[in-house]
Amino acid sequence: MNAQLQTDIVVRPVRDVDAEALGRVHATCWHETYDHLISKAALERISPKRLAELWTHWAVQGPEFRMSAALVDGEIVGFVGSGPARDKDAPRNRELYFIYLLAKYHGTGIGKQLFDAAVDEGEPLYLWVAEDNPRAHRFYERNGFALDGARHTEPFLGEQLTEVRFVR
Repeated sequence: MNAQLQTDIVVRPVRDVDAEALGRVHATCWHETYDHLISKAALERISPKRLAELWTHWAVQGPEFRMSAALVDGEIVGFVGSGPARDKDAPRNRELYFIYLLAKYHGTGIGKQLFDAAVDEGEPLYLWVAEDNPRAHRFYERNGFALDGARHTEPFLGEQLTEVRFVR
C-alpha cells in the first residue's frame, strides 16, 4: 500500500445511505472469502440488492451495536459489526459478528482499523469464523483471540459451513 492511500482511509459508523454500496461490497467479499468453501452455484445466488436490504436494517440498530465502514477515496471497501452476544451459551456478553474487507486491501492495516472501530481495546468478546479460513484465524490470533474448542455447522447460502469459535 502506498503512503497516499494511507492518508485517504476513513473508518466511520455505517449510515443508512450506505446500504447499496455495502450490499455490493458484502457480496464481493463473500465471493472472495468463500469461493473455496461454497459451490459456485450457491455463490451465484448472492444478491447485492438483498444484502443492501439487510444493511438498511443493520444500520439503524441501537447504540449497543457498532457497525462501521472503511472507505478509500470515498468508496466503501470493508465493514465490521459487533453487538450483544447472540448465543445462549455465549462465553462473553459481546460478539464480533463480522469483519469483511475487499481482498485487494488485505494486509494494508484497514482490517485492524475496522476491528478497532467495533471493539474496545482489551474488550472481552467472541466470534465465529469459517473453520477453513487461515488468514482470518491469524488476524484474530494477532488481536488476542484463541480457539476455545467450540464448533458448529450452519446453513450458508443453502449449503453447510463449519465455523469455529474464537474468544478473548
